[in-house]
Amino acid sequence: MSSLDVNKTYKLFIGGAFPRSESGRVYEIKGANKKFLANPALASRKDLRDAVVAAKSAQSGWANATAFNRGQILYRIAEMLEGRKDQFIKELIQQGETELNAINEVEMSIDRLVYYAGWSDKYLPFFSTINPVSSSHFNFSNLEPVGVVSIIAPEEQSLLGLVSVIAPAIVGGNTVIVLASESKPLSAISFGEVLNSSDVPGGVVNILTGNKNELISHMASHMDVNSIIYCGKEENTIKNISELASNNIKRTVFYKKANWNNEQSESPYFIEKTQEIKTTWHPTKV
Repeated sequence: MSSLDVNKTYKLFIGGAFPRSESGRVYEIKGANKKFLANPALASRKDLRDAVVAAKSAQSGWANATAFNRGQILYRIAEMLEGRKDQFIKELIQQGETELNAINEVEMSIDRLVYYAGWSDKYLPFFSTINPVSSSHFNFSNLEPVGVVSIIAPEEQSLLGLVSVIAPAIVGGNTVIVLASESKPLSAISFGEVLNSSDVPGGVVNILTGNKNELISHMASHMDVNSIIYCGKEENTIKNISELASNNIKRTVFYKKANWNNEQSESPYFIEKTQEIKTTWHPTKV
């Protein structure tokens, strides 16, 4: 008796759930053989607003989690990705990667998660300072998460690039809304399934798929977003993001690089890019 093929439905990942786009829209993805591959959801502005609400609701609890707990969760994400390695390799090959590049990309994504898990309890003492002052005070500078971060993920290296921008943002206590690679979004939604089984609280990571030109301006102008990361080289887009982000003084981060598989693509300074410095003055005399 033959069985029916059950084709996967690639939905959005918002607030720990997998909704379809509220607009009901999808768009077609073709594989390396130019044949139909999938119909991922085409996210709308309303989906983005829902993702921001979820991220903002989750941010306080995530920021107040211990560094040890956040590190454990990132390591758990790496464990779950390791367990589904074959699936991700297959999806990357379907989207045009060679087998060798696909294996490399998945293995480096796992390593990158472990790398940032290891920094979870180390980046604060690494960046914090005790400052010399001329008055009778102790003066400390510490890092705090900016809050809600919107991310336009790299178009190429759709899994490794995605992991490389999500991991440093969330290990530092931020919550994120990520717009995945438009042409190669399948690994991003499968990564949402990994997150959903990795003890990541709902709303900490939200993943959208769809048209960048439709959503970037809204991601840059939303007043409840505190920082935006753009991975791309388009100068007009960078200018537009910078202008819109100035409305609520968002922190802007631009990654123009196209290669995420080298040692320069992992650093505690990637964590620092979505942190703010809080300086405390404490009197030595009462």
